[in-house]
Amino acid sequence: MSLDLLQPYTHRLEALKIKPSARSLLVSIAKQALYLVQEDKVEKSYRISTSVKPPSCKQDSAGTPDGLHRIARKIGKAEPVGMVFKGRVSIGKRYWEVDQEERKSNLITTRILWLEGLEPGHNQGDGRDSFQRYIYIHGTNHEDKIGQPASGGCVQLLNDEMLELFESVEEGDQVFISCL
Repeated sequence: MSLDLLQPYTHRLEALKIKPSARSLLVSIAKQALYLVQEDKVEKSYRISTSVKPPSCKQDSAGTPDGLHRIARKIGKAEPVGMVFKGRVSIGKRYWEVDQEERKSNLITTRILWLEGLEPGHNQGDGRDSFQRYIYIHGTNHEDKIGQPASGGCVQLLNDEMLELFESVEEGDQVFISCL
């Protein structure tokens, strides 16, 4: 990864007077990539899927929200890979165990990193709040679509990679989502 995402992330932190977290996630919507960064060094990169709709912070837009976020909650630690979540609760079945009709939709699988926007009036607050919109980083049952826009607003990863990422981050780590 070049510094094309690191510099806008740093500028956003400075503008908001927020101290950087020791570890952060930088998400490129244009590249359909997520970078795990520690001390300004890319530790790992992942192919992802963001929304099929244009990026948007607006409620009911189904767009992936841009800007500065933090991981508010980590959900699913003890669940097996492929577990399906509804309302952030395991349904007790893995995605290949649910009926075929249900598998047609994007299911939330394996782990959830629930994001909270940190920019008032942009991705935080009435009508545009990432946390209230239930914007997550999560696994998917449509792994064949990773690398292209395919979600309903969340950031999706391969299930094994979601498990790895979940173990690599903590609540409070910053997530910067960019259209670049």
